[in-house]
Amino acid sequence: MSGLAFTSMRIGKKYRLINYGEKSEFTLMEVVGRNDYRLKDLFSLESYLMSELIQYGKGEDFELREIYD
Repeated sequence: MSGLAFTSMRIGKKYRLINYGEKSEFTLMEVVGRNDYRLKDLFSLESYLMSELIQYGKGEDFELREIYD
């Protein structure tokens, strides 16, 4: 596991998450609870929770990084 910790994420910033070979790029919209966040996908503009992305656990390739424009 490498990259950022969930606690270092900030509202309005863009992030890339890799888990089990799938890449997700999103903007953090709000904190909805302890260790859960509402996200907005950068491509589909769909809104979802962080818990939905990691509901099957964290794979060996798990990585969270901030995207800089």
